[in-house]
Amino acid sequence: MKRWVSGVMAVGWGLLLVGCAGGGIAGVPTPSPVPPTETRIVAPSAPGTPRPSPTEVPSPTPTVSPSPTPTASPTATKTPNPLETLRAIPGAECLPSGRPVESARLVRVIDGDTIDVELGGLIRRVRYIGINAPEREQPFYAEATEANRRLVEGKPLLLVRDVSETDRYGRLLRYVIAGKVFVNLALVREGYAQVHTAPPDVSCAAAFIKAEREARAAGRGLWGRAAPIPTRTPTRTLMPTRAPALTPTPAPTPTAGRNCHPAYPTVCIPPPPPDLDCGDIPYRNFPVDHRYGDPHRFDGDRDGIGCER
Repeated sequence: MKRWVSGVMAVGWGLLLVGCAGGGIAGVPTPSPVPPTETRIVAPSAPGTPRPSPTEVPSPTPTVSPSPTPTASPTATKTPNPLETLRAIPGAECLPSGRPVESARLVRVIDGDTIDVELGGLIRRVRYIGINAPEREQPFYAEATEANRRLVEGKPLLLVRDVSETDRYGRLLRYVIAGKVFVNLALVREGYAQVHTAPPDVSCAAAFIKAEREARAAGRGLWGRAAPIPTRTPTRTLMPTRAPALTPTPAPTPTAGRNCHPAYPTVCIPPPPPDLDCGDIPYRNFPVDHRYGDPHRFDGDRDGIGCER
């Protein structure tokens, strides 16, 4: 019996081995072969020496193509308007827009409101617009002339027209900028000239009137002292004296059909504009009838005689 069992077991084991070699017994899954594991032998390091970590191979960094830098489109340079630059000067905001700006060189100072300049290669006389300074033989003439010289001498001059180009005597009518100073306004503000409004050149009239009021209130310049009015006191003499020689008065000039102002009855002087100075007329020592005013201010001391020598 035992021998029979041993023989059966031997046959069974033989069949099992044949099945394994041939791919397994039907119905029994054959396990996938396991790849052999690589064994790395690391040499022992000296005591205290840090063991190197496995070297990591860096992954390649993606190359980023630089984006094109946007090219700025050229910006057109705006040329500043000379007149707008001048209007930025304090007090010069009233300068009329749309007018050309002329560069000139000072030749000489004539009085408080008149200068000679070199303009375009020519010597031209310039009369300041909107103001009137004392004339020769009038009080404060020297001070006004010196103030004008102080403002314009040695400085670049820029001239701006209002409406009229010249007056009837060929003088240029201009607003004058010397450096950073509006000369017309400065003379009024400092009390060296008074306002003389002559249409149509009235762009800065309001600014001049305001400046004159301030000068009057502060007593600046010619407003700080009243113009002397001479009084005629009869002189009592004990002995007869020789009568003084009298200056002949020009004979009355017929004024029919002529543009003559009644304040000057013996000579024919037209009313303003333009404002005239004694240097603009040929007459001297003529009567001024103050009942009709003195629009040209020929009689500065109000003694009834205009343009006294």
